[in-house]
Amino acid sequence: MSTRTQLSAEVVTLQEGIEKMYDEMSAFWEVILGEHIHQGYYDPDTPTTDIRAAQFRMIDESLRFAGLLEDPSKFPKNAIDVGCGLGGTTRYLGKKCGAKCVGVTLSPYQVQRASELVAAQGLSDKVSFQVANALNLPFPDGHFDFVWSMECGEHMPEREQFISELVRVAAPGATIIVAAWCHRDLPPSEQSLKPSEKQHLDKIRTNFHLAEWCSVADYVKLLKSHLVENVKSDDWSKYVTPFWAQATHAALSCNDKGFPDDGLAAMGWMNEGYEKDIIKFGIVTCRKAK
Repeated sequence: MSTRTQLSAEVVTLQEGIEKMYDEMSAFWEVILGEHIHQGYYDPDTPTTDIRAAQFRMIDESLRFAGLLEDPSKFPKNAIDVGCGLGGTTRYLGKKCGAKCVGVTLSPYQVQRASELVAAQGLSDKVSFQVANALNLPFPDGHFDFVWSMECGEHMPEREQFISELVRVAAPGATIIVAAWCHRDLPPSEQSLKPSEKQHLDKIRTNFHLAEWCSVADYVKLLKSHLVENVKSDDWSKYVTPFWAQATHAALSCNDKGFPDDGLAAMGWMNEGYEKDIIKFGIVTCRKAK
């Protein structure tokens, strides 16, 4: 088990904001996006207008990227979804792979709603949810043969500890996938982002209760500091770019349900960030060394 028990006051404050945001906003997100609160994967030349189809494809393409999709013998048997939201991916993995899956989130509302959905879909024997802190996961070392985290790392104020926990709960030989909002990678000639880029990202960070932004290369470096192998990463920004414009349109079309104006503004800033190549969607996969 993790020995981490103390969190700084700054981390606690951020996590309280994350919990409150998802407790209050998840019902709105479900109306707009369905049970998957994450971006979709689109063909750049002929993007679908079906957000939910794109979200399912995101899961499949992520599994394919990690070499797990085509060969059922490689399907996980015991998986964790860290930052599970309403549990859409957790349930999908349970159905597709036949795996026993647990989803964790800071939000009690999300656990309650995810549990309702899993019961309605008849998956309670395979899939479960609990409130837990990704910086201090309540599971023994080497417990899971598949560790998945989709759009959770951007909330992590102590990213080194976050990655350490993902690796810790992974069994030897387990596959780890981390997909996250990132800022652009910096070339050797740049020491930091431009002030205008930082200002743009800070607006989103404040609204969505994010930690400091980092790059895809930063995630790769953190994973490589552990005993992992076959580390592979990519920038999937071109595959997710249509999402935020579609999500904003969906939010506007049902704004009579009270979707907050600051949420709409942040969605627009996300779309603009992708268009200006400030924001990148990074995916990294590896295997824990045996």
